[in-house]
Amino acid sequence: MTEFFQNFNFLGIPALHVAMSYEWAWFLATIIGILVIALPLMLAVAMIIYADRKIWAAMALRRGPNVVGPFGLLQSFADGLKVFLQETIVPAAANRGLFILAPIITFTVALIVWAVVPFQVGVVLADINVGLLYVLAASSLGVYGIILAGWSSNSKYPFFSAIRAAAQMVSYEVAIGFILISIVMWAGTFNLTGIVEAQRGVLGTPINGFFLNPLLFPMAVMFLISSLAETQRAPFDLTEAESELVAGYQTEYSSMSFALYWLGEYANVILMCTLNATLFWGGYLPPLDWAPLYAVPGIIWLFAKILFFFFVFSWVKATVPRYRYDQLMRLGWKVFLPVSLFWVFLVSGVLMWQRVGF
Repeated sequence: MTEFFQNFNFLGIPALHVAMSYEWAWFLATIIGILVIALPLMLAVAMIIYADRKIWAAMALRRGPNVVGPFGLLQSFADGLKVFLQETIVPAAANRGLFILAPIITFTVALIVWAVVPFQVGVVLADINVGLLYVLAASSLGVYGIILAGWSSNSKYPFFSAIRAAAQMVSYEVAIGFILISIVMWAGTFNLTGIVEAQRGVLGTPINGFFLNPLLFPMAVMFLISSLAETQRAPFDLTEAESELVAGYQTEYSSMSFALYWLGEYANVILMCTLNATLFWGGYLPPLDWAPLYAVPGIIWLFAKILFFFFVFSWVKATVPRYRYDQLMRLGWKVFLPVSLFWVFLVSGVLMWQRVGF
Protein backbone atom coordinates (compact mmCIF):
# COMPACT_ATOMS: atom_id res chain seq x y z
CA MET A 1 0.00 0.00 0.00
CA THR A 2 2.79 2.42 0.90
CA GLU A 3 4.65 1.62 -2.32
CA PHE A 4 1.50 2.34 -4.32
CA PHE A 5 1.30 5.93 -3.10
CA GLN A 6 5.05 6.44 -3.38
CA ASN A 7 5.27 5.26 -7.00
CA PHE A 8 1.86 6.40 -8.30
CA ASN A 9 1.93 7.96 -11.79
CA PHE A 10 -1.01 9.69 -13.45
CA LEU A 11 -1.06 9.68 -17.27
CA GLY A 12 2.67 8.99 -17.25
CA ILE A 13 3.48 12.09 -15.16
CA PRO A 14 5.42 11.14 -12.03
CA ALA A 15 3.66 12.22 -8.87
CA LEU A 16 5.41 13.59 -5.82
CA HIS A 17 7.07 10.85 -3.83
CA VAL A 18 5.47 10.99 -0.41
CA ALA A 19 6.79 8.90 2.44
CA MET A 20 3.72 7.38 4.09
CA SER A 21 3.37 4.78 6.79
CA TYR A 22 1.23 1.72 6.26
CA GLU A 23 -1.43 3.04 8.65
CA TRP A 24 -1.82 6.34 6.81
CA ALA A 25 -1.73 4.63 3.41
CA TRP A 26 -4.50 2.25 4.54
CA PHE A 27 -6.54 5.16 5.91
CA LEU A 28 -6.19 7.17 2.69
CA ALA A 29 -7.03 4.16 0.53
CA THR A 30 -10.13 3.46 2.64
CA ILE A 31 -11.31 7.07 2.37
CA ILE A 32 -10.83 6.98 -1.41
CA GLY A 33 -12.75 3.69 -1.58
CA ILE A 34 -15.63 5.21 0.42
CA LEU A 35 -15.79 8.24 -1.88
CA VAL A 36 -15.64 6.04 -4.99
CA ILE A 37 -18.79 4.29 -3.72
CA ALA A 38 -20.64 7.16 -2.00
CA LEU A 39 -20.32 9.87 -4.66
CA PRO A 40 -21.63 7.77 -7.59
CA LEU A 41 -24.35 6.47 -5.26
CA MET A 42 -25.53 10.03 -4.58
CA LEU A 43 -25.64 10.70 -8.31
CA ALA A 44 -27.46 7.41 -8.84
CA VAL A 45 -30.06 8.38 -6.21
CA ALA A 46 -30.73 11.67 -8.02
CA MET A 47 -31.12 9.95 -11.38
CA ILE A 48 -33.16 7.06 -9.97
CA ILE A 49 -35.69 9.57 -8.60
CA TYR A 50 -35.96 10.97 -12.13
CA ALA A 51 -36.39 7.44 -13.52
CA ASP A 52 -39.07 6.71 -10.92
CA ARG A 53 -41.09 9.74 -12.01
CA LYS A 54 -40.68 8.90 -15.68
CA ILE A 55 -41.88 5.34 -15.17
CA TRP A 56 -44.93 6.47 -13.19
CA ALA A 57 -45.70 9.08 -15.83
CA ALA A 58 -45.43 6.56 -18.67
CA MET A 59 -47.80 4.16 -16.92
CA ALA A 60 -50.29 6.99 -16.33
CA LEU A 61 -49.89 8.28 -19.93
CA ARG A 62 -48.24 11.51 -18.74
CA ARG A 63 -44.97 13.17 -19.68
CA GLY A 64 -43.23 13.36 -16.32
CA PRO A 65 -40.27 15.76 -15.78
CA ASN A 66 -39.40 17.31 -19.15
CA VAL A 67 -38.65 21.00 -18.55
CA VAL A 68 -35.57 21.32 -16.32
CA GLY A 69 -32.59 20.36 -18.46
CA PRO A 70 -32.63 18.11 -21.55
CA PHE A 71 -35.50 15.63 -21.22
CA GLY A 72 -35.95 16.87 -17.65
CA LEU A 73 -32.70 15.19 -16.50
CA LEU A 74 -31.88 18.04 -14.10
CA GLN A 75 -35.24 17.93 -12.27
CA SER A 76 -33.83 16.02 -9.27
CA PHE A 77 -30.96 18.50 -8.95
CA ALA A 78 -33.42 21.40 -9.09
CA ASP A 79 -35.46 19.79 -6.32
CA GLY A 80 -32.29 19.30 -4.28
CA LEU A 81 -31.34 22.95 -4.73
CA LYS A 82 -34.83 23.99 -3.67
CA VAL A 83 -34.74 22.10 -0.37
CA PHE A 84 -31.15 23.24 0.25
CA LEU A 85 -32.24 26.89 0.04
CA GLN A 86 -35.27 26.44 2.28
CA GLU A 87 -35.23 27.31 5.96
CA THR A 88 -34.87 24.43 8.40
CA ILE A 89 -37.79 24.70 10.82
CA VAL A 90 -37.66 22.89 14.16
CA PRO A 91 -40.99 22.80 16.03
CA ALA A 92 -40.91 24.75 19.29
CA ALA A 93 -41.97 21.75 21.39
CA ALA A 94 -39.66 19.25 19.64
CA ASN A 95 -36.57 17.67 21.15
CA ARG A 96 -34.12 19.68 19.04
CA GLY A 97 -31.12 17.35 19.32
CA LEU A 98 -32.95 14.15 18.43
CA PHE A 99 -35.05 15.95 15.81
CA ILE A 100 -31.91 16.91 13.91
CA LEU A 101 -30.12 13.61 14.56
CA ALA A 102 -32.92 11.34 13.27
CA PRO A 103 -32.56 12.04 9.51
CA ILE A 104 -28.77 11.87 9.83
CA ILE A 105 -29.08 8.34 11.26
CA THR A 106 -31.39 7.24 8.44
CA PHE A 107 -29.15 8.67 5.72
CA THR A 108 -25.93 7.30 7.25
CA VAL A 109 -27.33 3.79 7.70
CA ALA A 110 -28.44 3.82 4.05
CA LEU A 111 -24.80 4.38 3.03
CA ILE A 112 -22.79 2.14 5.37
CA VAL A 113 -24.39 -1.08 4.12
CA TRP A 114 -22.71 -0.57 0.72
CA ALA A 115 -19.32 -1.31 2.31
CA VAL A 116 -19.79 -5.09 1.80
CA VAL A 117 -21.54 -5.11 -1.59
CA PRO A 118 -19.31 -6.83 -4.22
CA PHE A 119 -19.39 -5.04 -7.59
CA GLN A 120 -17.23 -7.74 -9.17
CA VAL A 121 -14.53 -10.15 -8.02
CA GLY A 122 -12.24 -8.28 -5.62
CA VAL A 123 -14.06 -4.95 -6.09
CA VAL A 124 -15.58 -4.48 -2.64
CA LEU A 125 -14.69 -2.05 0.14
CA ALA A 126 -14.78 -4.65 2.94
CA ASP A 127 -14.85 -8.30 1.84
CA ILE A 128 -15.64 -9.63 5.31
CA ASN A 129 -16.66 -13.21 6.08
CA VAL A 130 -19.88 -12.15 7.80
CA GLY A 131 -20.98 -9.67 5.12
CA LEU A 132 -24.60 -10.81 5.15
CA LEU A 133 -24.81 -10.45 8.94
CA TYR A 134 -23.36 -6.95 8.57
CA VAL A 135 -26.09 -6.09 6.04
CA LEU A 136 -28.81 -7.31 8.41
CA ALA A 137 -27.34 -5.51 11.42
CA ALA A 138 -26.73 -2.19 9.63
CA SER A 139 -30.05 -2.09 7.77
CA SER A 140 -31.93 -2.83 11.01
CA LEU A 141 -30.56 0.40 12.49
CA GLY A 142 -32.70 2.43 10.07
CA VAL A 143 -35.73 1.94 12.30
CA TYR A 144 -34.10 4.14 14.96
CA GLY A 145 -34.08 7.15 12.65
CA ILE A 146 -37.78 6.71 11.98
CA ILE A 147 -38.78 6.20 15.62
CA LEU A 148 -36.70 9.17 16.76
CA ALA A 149 -38.25 11.36 14.05
CA GLY A 150 -41.79 10.55 15.20
CA TRP A 151 -41.07 10.84 18.91
CA SER A 152 -38.89 13.96 18.83
CA SER A 153 -41.42 15.89 16.70
CA ASN A 154 -43.79 15.98 19.70
CA SER A 155 -46.71 15.62 17.30
CA LYS A 156 -49.18 12.75 17.39
CA TYR A 157 -49.41 12.07 13.65
CA PRO A 158 -45.66 11.61 13.07
CA PHE A 159 -45.53 9.53 16.26
CA PHE A 160 -48.34 7.21 15.11
CA SER A 161 -46.64 6.82 11.75
CA ALA A 162 -43.27 6.07 13.36
CA ILE A 163 -44.80 3.31 15.50
CA ARG A 164 -46.48 1.81 12.46
CA ALA A 165 -43.21 1.99 10.53
CA ALA A 166 -41.29 0.29 13.34
CA ALA A 167 -43.82 -2.54 13.55
CA GLN A 168 -43.78 -2.96 9.79
CA MET A 169 -39.99 -3.02 9.48
CA VAL A 170 -39.53 -5.43 12.39
CA SER A 171 -42.22 -7.76 11.02
CA TYR A 172 -40.62 -8.15 7.62
CA GLU A 173 -37.04 -8.20 8.93
CA VAL A 174 -37.89 -11.42 10.77
CA ALA A 175 -39.07 -13.05 7.53
CA ILE A 176 -36.05 -11.69 5.65
CA GLY A 177 -33.77 -13.23 8.26
CA PHE A 178 -35.21 -16.72 7.72
CA ILE A 179 -35.09 -16.25 3.94
CA LEU A 180 -31.40 -15.41 4.14
CA ILE A 181 -30.72 -18.45 6.33
CA SER A 182 -31.83 -20.63 3.41
CA ILE A 183 -29.40 -18.82 1.12
CA VAL A 184 -26.55 -19.11 3.61
CA MET A 185 -27.10 -22.85 4.07
CA TRP A 186 -27.16 -23.49 0.33
CA ALA A 187 -24.12 -21.30 -0.42
CA GLY A 188 -22.23 -22.38 2.72
CA THR A 189 -21.00 -18.87 3.53
CA PHE A 190 -22.05 -15.46 4.87
CA ASN A 191 -19.63 -13.70 2.52
CA LEU A 192 -21.51 -11.91 -0.27
CA THR A 193 -18.81 -12.61 -2.86
CA GLY A 194 -18.95 -16.28 -1.89
CA ILE A 195 -22.74 -16.29 -2.26
CA VAL A 196 -22.44 -14.82 -5.76
CA GLU A 197 -19.76 -17.32 -6.75
CA ALA A 198 -21.99 -20.17 -5.52
CA GLN A 199 -24.53 -19.17 -8.18
CA ARG A 200 -22.37 -20.18 -11.15
CA GLY A 201 -24.05 -22.87 -13.25
CA VAL A 202 -26.87 -23.68 -10.84
CA LEU A 203 -28.01 -27.33 -10.87
CA GLY A 204 -25.57 -28.18 -13.65
CA THR A 205 -27.15 -25.74 -16.10
CA PRO A 206 -25.38 -22.84 -17.87
CA ILE A 207 -27.57 -20.35 -15.98
CA ASN A 208 -26.16 -18.24 -13.14
CA GLY A 209 -28.52 -17.50 -10.26
CA PHE A 210 -30.29 -19.20 -7.38
CA PHE A 211 -33.66 -18.23 -8.89
CA LEU A 212 -33.39 -21.35 -11.09
CA ASN A 213 -33.27 -23.56 -8.01
CA PRO A 214 -36.89 -24.69 -7.33
CA LEU A 215 -36.13 -24.69 -3.59
CA LEU A 216 -34.88 -21.09 -3.58
CA PHE A 217 -37.16 -19.48 -6.17
CA PRO A 218 -40.07 -19.08 -3.67
CA MET A 219 -37.60 -17.39 -1.33
CA ALA A 220 -36.59 -15.02 -4.15
CA VAL A 221 -40.24 -13.99 -4.60
CA MET A 222 -40.75 -13.55 -0.86
CA PHE A 223 -37.53 -11.54 -0.55
CA LEU A 224 -38.66 -9.20 -3.34
CA ILE A 225 -42.01 -8.59 -1.64
CA SER A 226 -40.34 -8.18 1.76
CA SER A 227 -37.96 -5.66 0.17
CA LEU A 228 -40.95 -3.54 -0.82
CA ALA A 229 -42.25 -3.66 2.75
CA GLU A 230 -38.81 -3.01 4.28
CA THR A 231 -38.32 0.12 2.17
CA GLN A 232 -41.95 1.21 2.72
CA ARG A 233 -42.73 1.22 -0.97
CA ALA A 234 -46.22 0.68 -2.37
CA PRO A 235 -48.29 -1.32 -1.69
CA PHE A 236 -46.72 -1.20 1.79
CA ASP A 237 -46.32 2.59 2.10
CA LEU A 238 -48.55 2.81 5.17
CA THR A 239 -46.03 5.05 6.94
CA GLU A 240 -46.48 7.78 4.33
CA ALA A 241 -50.16 7.31 3.53
CA GLU A 242 -51.06 10.96 3.05
CA SER A 243 -54.79 10.29 3.19
CA GLU A 244 -54.40 8.80 6.67
CA LEU A 245 -51.30 10.27 8.30
CA VAL A 246 -50.72 13.72 6.79
CA ALA A 247 -47.22 12.87 5.46
CA GLY A 248 -45.95 10.21 7.83
CA TYR A 249 -43.15 10.34 10.36
CA GLN A 250 -41.41 13.20 8.50
CA THR A 251 -44.43 15.55 8.61
CA GLU A 252 -42.63 18.16 10.73
CA TYR A 253 -39.44 18.11 8.65
CA SER A 254 -38.39 20.65 6.04
CA SER A 255 -35.36 21.72 4.03
CA MET A 256 -32.30 19.44 4.14
CA SER A 257 -33.66 17.41 7.04
CA PHE A 258 -36.50 16.25 4.82
CA ALA A 259 -34.07 15.78 1.92
CA LEU A 260 -31.97 13.36 3.99
CA TYR A 261 -35.03 11.14 4.49
CA TRP A 262 -35.80 11.46 0.81
CA LEU A 263 -32.26 10.49 -0.22
CA GLY A 264 -32.05 7.75 2.40
CA GLU A 265 -35.29 6.19 1.20
CA TYR A 266 -34.08 5.94 -2.39
CA ALA A 267 -30.62 4.77 -1.32
CA ASN A 268 -32.35 1.95 0.58
CA VAL A 269 -34.44 1.13 -2.49
CA ILE A 270 -31.28 0.85 -4.62
CA LEU A 271 -29.69 -1.27 -1.89
CA MET A 272 -32.63 -3.68 -1.82
CA CYS A 273 -32.53 -3.92 -5.62
CA THR A 274 -28.83 -4.73 -5.30
CA LEU A 275 -29.45 -7.40 -2.66
CA ASN A 276 -32.14 -9.02 -4.80
CA ALA A 277 -29.68 -9.16 -7.69
CA THR A 278 -26.78 -10.33 -5.52
CA LEU A 279 -28.52 -13.02 -3.48
CA PHE A 280 -30.75 -14.64 -6.09
CA TRP A 281 -29.91 -13.45 -9.61
CA GLY A 282 -26.17 -13.88 -9.88
CA GLY A 283 -24.98 -10.43 -8.80
CA TYR A 284 -22.06 -9.40 -10.98
CA LEU A 285 -22.17 -12.69 -12.93
CA PRO A 286 -23.62 -12.69 -16.47
CA PRO A 287 -26.98 -14.46 -16.93
CA LEU A 288 -25.28 -17.43 -18.63
CA ASP A 289 -22.09 -19.18 -17.61
CA TRP A 290 -20.66 -18.64 -21.10
CA ALA A 291 -17.10 -17.39 -21.60
CA PRO A 292 -17.80 -14.54 -24.09
CA LEU A 293 -20.26 -12.92 -21.64
CA TYR A 294 -17.50 -12.59 -19.04
CA ALA A 295 -15.81 -10.07 -21.34
CA VAL A 296 -18.40 -7.57 -20.07
CA PRO A 297 -17.30 -6.17 -16.67
CA GLY A 298 -19.22 -7.61 -13.74
CA ILE A 299 -20.27 -4.16 -12.54
CA ILE A 300 -22.19 -3.69 -15.81
CA TRP A 301 -24.16 -6.89 -15.26
CA LEU A 302 -24.88 -5.89 -11.66
CA PHE A 303 -25.99 -2.42 -12.74
CA ALA A 304 -28.34 -3.88 -15.38
CA LYS A 305 -29.94 -6.17 -12.81
CA ILE A 306 -30.34 -3.29 -10.34
CA LEU A 307 -32.14 -1.26 -13.03
CA PHE A 308 -34.44 -4.20 -13.78
CA PHE A 309 -35.44 -4.58 -10.13
CA PHE A 310 -35.91 -0.84 -9.75
CA PHE A 311 -38.28 -0.94 -12.72
CA VAL A 312 -40.21 -3.70 -10.91
CA PHE A 313 -40.36 -1.53 -7.76
CA SER A 314 -41.73 1.43 -9.77
CA TRP A 315 -44.10 -0.81 -11.73
CA VAL A 316 -45.61 -2.16 -8.50
CA LYS A 317 -46.00 1.34 -7.05
CA ALA A 318 -47.77 2.56 -10.17
CA THR A 319 -50.20 -0.35 -10.42
CA VAL A 320 -50.88 -2.01 -7.04
CA PRO A 321 -53.27 -0.39 -4.51
CA ARG A 322 -52.16 0.19 -0.93
CA TYR A 323 -52.72 -2.54 1.66
CA ARG A 324 -54.72 -2.00 4.81
CA TYR A 325 -52.51 -2.15 7.87
CA ASP A 326 -54.08 -5.37 9.16
CA GLN A 327 -53.47 -6.98 5.74
CA LEU A 328 -49.83 -5.89 5.83
CA MET A 329 -49.24 -7.36 9.28
CA ARG A 330 -51.14 -10.55 8.49
CA LEU A 331 -48.98 -11.13 5.40
CA GLY A 332 -45.80 -10.64 7.41
CA TRP A 333 -46.63 -12.69 10.51
CA LYS A 334 -49.13 -15.30 9.28
CA VAL A 335 -47.77 -16.01 5.79
CA PHE A 336 -44.15 -15.00 5.29
CA LEU A 337 -42.87 -15.92 8.77
CA PRO A 338 -44.22 -19.51 8.92
CA VAL A 339 -43.43 -20.20 5.24
CA SER A 340 -39.85 -18.91 5.52
CA LEU A 341 -39.34 -20.85 8.77
CA PHE A 342 -40.66 -24.03 7.14
CA TRP A 343 -38.35 -23.41 4.18
CA VAL A 344 -35.32 -23.34 6.49
CA PHE A 345 -36.18 -26.90 7.62
CA LEU A 346 -36.91 -27.96 4.03
CA VAL A 347 -33.61 -26.63 2.64
CA SER A 348 -31.61 -28.05 5.54
CA GLY A 349 -33.28 -31.44 5.06
CA VAL A 350 -32.51 -31.50 1.33
CA LEU A 351 -28.88 -30.52 1.97
CA MET A 352 -28.49 -33.24 4.62
CA TRP A 353 -29.94 -35.79 2.20
CA GLN A 354 -27.55 -34.69 -0.55
CA ARG A 355 -24.47 -34.79 1.65
CA VAL A 356 -24.93 -37.72 3.99
CA GLY A 357 -28.12 -39.48 2.85
CA PHE A 358 -30.72 -41.04 5.12
